[in-house]
Amino acid sequence: MWHILAAATYAATMRTASRWLVISVLLGLVASSCTDAAQTGSTAATGGATAPATEQTNTELTTTAPSTTSAPATAAPTTLPARPNLRGDRYCEVLLIKPIDGKPNAEVYNTYPLNDCPAAQWKALDPAAIAQEYGVPLAVLNGPRYWLMDTIEPPTGEAPAPVSFGGMQMIQRATVDLASVGAGEPPYTAHHVNRRTVFGFDAGSTVYELVAADGSVYVMQSWSQQVDPALDETGLATLADRLQLPAGWTFRVRTLTEPLDIVTTETDAVVLQDELKNSYSLAAAH
Repeated sequence: MWHILAAATYAATMRTASRWLVISVLLGLVASSCTDAAQTGSTAATGGATAPATEQTNTELTTTAPSTTSAPATAAPTTLPARPNLRGDRYCEVLLIKPIDGKPNAEVYNTYPLNDCPAAQWKALDPAAIAQEYGVPLAVLNGPRYWLMDTIEPPTGEAPAPVSFGGMQMIQRATVDLASVGAGEPPYTAHHVNRRTVFGFDAGSTVYELVAADGSVYVMQSWSQQVDPALDETGLATLADRLQLPAGWTFRVRTLTEPLDIVTTETDAVVLQDELKNSYSLAAAH
């Protein structure tokens, strides 16, 4: 077990970890590595691009390789069965907050594709009990969330062995340096995330996008039920009426006429979140 922090460090860690900005960035980076079993189907390219479509309606965070955790590995295999399409699949995360080299970090564990985060099990999880069990100052629950891309081409290599939180299996997907996250940053603040993946949206798929004042386009990669537990994909089409967008920004819904790939195999992804904690990746920069 990892030893408990000194009081001052512990307090600083809890203040940093409690900010949901951390969770907004985690979604982007975890999605990249949590689909080593997902069907790839995406074409590699040198950068993200927005595909032509029919209109229907109107900074830095550095990630490191996963570190060793005290959570016991289960007997589940590390080679996981493939899923043909992950759009609409539900998942949840547990973050174990602990210092690494004197800085607060979050070890990120994700349910996908081991299970769909059963609601009863998820609601029964006690973050204080998890923190005590694994000898860390703080544990944070993040979810439920739902994927919107059709495929992910993940980094090469085998996933770590699954661990169990309250009987729910998860896999560690990343370690995030929380000290690099600025305090008090609002929604729509972009962060660079090292995930080295291709997010694929098929032709014919509906995409939900933010268009920044400078013309940059961010495509939604997942939606969240953390703020609005009733939000589902049908509710995404009317988000323009709910979001408090920055000046000059717009929200739009499109049907793709050809595949759209968000390629971050050789560069950082740029990820942001709206006030409902839906997450977006930069698709086209201007």
